[in-house]
Amino acid sequence: MSQLLFPSASLTAPLMSNVGVLSAAASGLDSFITGQGGDLDRIFGRAGIDPEQLRHPALSLALTNYCQVLEEAARQSGCDNFGLRYGQQFQPQALGLLGYVGLCSETLEEALKNFAAAFPYHQHSTLIRLVDCGECYRFDYLVRHGAILDRRQDAELTMGMALNLLRHVLGRDWAPRAVTFEHARPEGWQEHVKAFGAQVQFERTCNSLLVPKRDLQGQLMPERDPTLLFLVQDVIRRLGEQSVRPSLVEEAGTQIRLALAEGEPSLELIAERLELTAAGLQRRLREEGLSFSQLVEQTRRELALHYLRQRRPISELAALLGYSETSAFSRAFRRWFGVSPRQWRGDER
Repeated sequence: MSQLLFPSASLTAPLMSNVGVLSAAASGLDSFITGQGGDLDRIFGRAGIDPEQLRHPALSLALTNYCQVLEEAARQSGCDNFGLRYGQQFQPQALGLLGYVGLCSETLEEALKNFAAAFPYHQHSTLIRLVDCGECYRFDYLVRHGAILDRRQDAELTMGMALNLLRHVLGRDWAPRAVTFEHARPEGWQEHVKAFGAQVQFERTCNSLLVPKRDLQGQLMPERDPTLLFLVQDVIRRLGEQSVRPSLVEEAGTQIRLALAEGEPSLELIAERLELTAAGLQRRLREEGLSFSQLVEQTRRELALHYLRQRRPISELAALLGYSETSAFSRAFRRWFGVSPRQWRGDER
């Protein structure tokens, strides 16, 4: 069994509240941005990130700032596939506590399970799961924070991290059976196919890797260490227990966004998903200076601009935003911005 060198400061430093994502997720980000030709000060400044936050892997960043810095780095450096390339070089050790949860596991199959189980403590407002699909496991990942709409770079980075955990044991030429992303197909999509060595599909409901079970059979982790695994799992769990929960407005906005594809979201439905009564949700929103209908409209307005910037066909937007007719969406958009969706997008060119 090979010896695993672990940065002991990560285990002995005082535990602080995790406000979004542990800063190990941005390990080496500064040097990678510079290597891609980006202006580090400008990118961090626009994303509201203090570089000192990245110096300790158990400190944390707001998830909104983390996703924003990746998107800003892609724009400012001119590297549209920034997250994909950053993820390709992101080895499990660089992920800090979460990476070692996988590396210290007994087998590769257990590493995947332990990685997925620990991820919610590492990063909040996120769907992460390992789904048994018979012959395969499906590793799903999706940011569910209502305020984060631009998250393509984060998705490609995270899929790269998961891929590298598997390739750590199976070799650099191993490929999943399939890969999916929720975002639209980028211009340089051939690079994604090459990076994963598999079929890559876009505009799906979730970001995922499909992993054949037979590839995992009998695969031991080279650095397996049950004692260190127990210690790391305990530390990351305690970090998660001290986490700062999203505000009610953020949580309600997230649930509204998820419900819009099913039609007009009702107060009762959203309250139920938040484990509140309808009256209780109304009261809590009033305390924040909002009504439920105002929050629905605000969420729709933000999503409308997001989809237009993504160049989604305007004919699809009504259904995505929970409107029964395109005309209802067009009237709402004109009320918000004083122009039609087509005119607004024309102004963007």
